[in-house]
Amino acid sequence: MNSRRERRKEELPGDALALSKRLGYRFRDPELLLEALTHASTGGKRSYERLEFLGDRVLGLVVADMLFRAFPKEPEGFLARRHAALVRQDSLALIAERLDLAPHLRLSAGEEEGGGRSNPAILADVCEAILGAVYLDGGLGAARSMIEPLWQPLLAADRRPPQDSKTALQEWAQGCGRPLPSYTETARAGSAHEPIFTVRVQVEGEEPAEGQGRSKRAAEQAAAGALLDRIKAEGKAE
Repeated sequence: MNSRRERRKEELPGDALALSKRLGYRFRDPELLLEALTHASTGGKRSYERLEFLGDRVLGLVVADMLFRAFPKEPEGFLARRHAALVRQDSLALIAERLDLAPHLRLSAGEEEGGGRSNPAILADVCEAILGAVYLDGGLGAARSMIEPLWQPLLAADRRPPQDSKTALQEWAQGCGRPLPSYTETARAGSAHEPIFTVRVQVEGEEPAEGQGRSKRAAEQAAAGALLDRIKAEGKAE
């Protein structure tokens, strides 16, 4: 069994082997790493999508445990806000950048030309897929050993519980005596399995702002954040 695994290890392309070493994890089944790096556009039998689904859940569990232990006196609501911030696309894309995943992605020519290698959504997906691959290959302990040192700096960066942009914008509008913000989907692009939503937010008395995301909720958060940034820049809010 070990000799067969060693032979499969040698079959890893040089770039994937280098990535494996940088991750600090030696795959018993190297095919899992290759699958985690493969975009559906390549047309192969396997892509990272199933591993991404698994990795998302593994990451969520480990981060939840980290927060539960790091903030023993915080109520569930604050923990939930922290959790959402740590597992969102922006955080995953940042980790992917720190791991230098972009050069290792397996993309079709069309996806490559379309900027897929620098697409934050794809980088975030691949990051989750790698975590799923590590979990399948080595179990929860191996996944935890990879996740904790990568996410600990993000967890420690802001000791205050974050407030999501939609809630902050709603509270600002109410504080000004204005109606609640309204959100409208204005566009939808991308493929069926990787849609990109564009949403416009409107607050009475303010110019609307737009945001994009892989879900309507994410796009609404982005739009609210954009409007809040403008409001703050104009000195209308702290």
